Amino acid sequence: MKNTLNIIDMLHAQGCSCVLRKGETIRTYRRRGVIDLYELCVNEPDFLRGASLADKVIGKGAAAILARGNVGRVYADVMSAPARALLKQAGIPAECAAEVPFIVNRRGDGRCPLETACEGLDTPEEIWPVVEDFVRKTFYTDAQKG
Repeated sequence: MKNTLNIIDMLHAQGCSCVLRKGETIRTYRRRGVIDLYELCVNEPDFLRGASLADKVIGKGAAAILARGNVGRVYADVMSAPARALLKQAGIPAECAAEVPFIVNRRGDGRCPLETACEGLDTPEEIWPVVEDFVRKTFYTDAQKG
């Protein structure tokens, strides 16, 4: 991905979870999971639309967010096969260093809970409510506790 090469380098060199480029603007993110992508899609859809993205891990939930946000192109170090299929269906060019059958959870002993929750759903529209529920329960509830 010629246009995304510098953001891929930044992803690795700066230890980011995700790097986005739109025009001359580059933003880096460091939080785990889909929260940064979700908040961009909800709060700054114009920045996400058409942007190039480099991410460490893209599962089906993240792919649905990116499709809903009309991102321009995607690179991931690791991408699940269902995520790649969803991006392809949305017409979004996607490349990855490694394609895997599913994303592994943070403990490394099973499937990612969001990837599992998205199983059997085929469109960003079907997946979006699942993502919203996951984000609300996983990120916002935890933030309120701590």
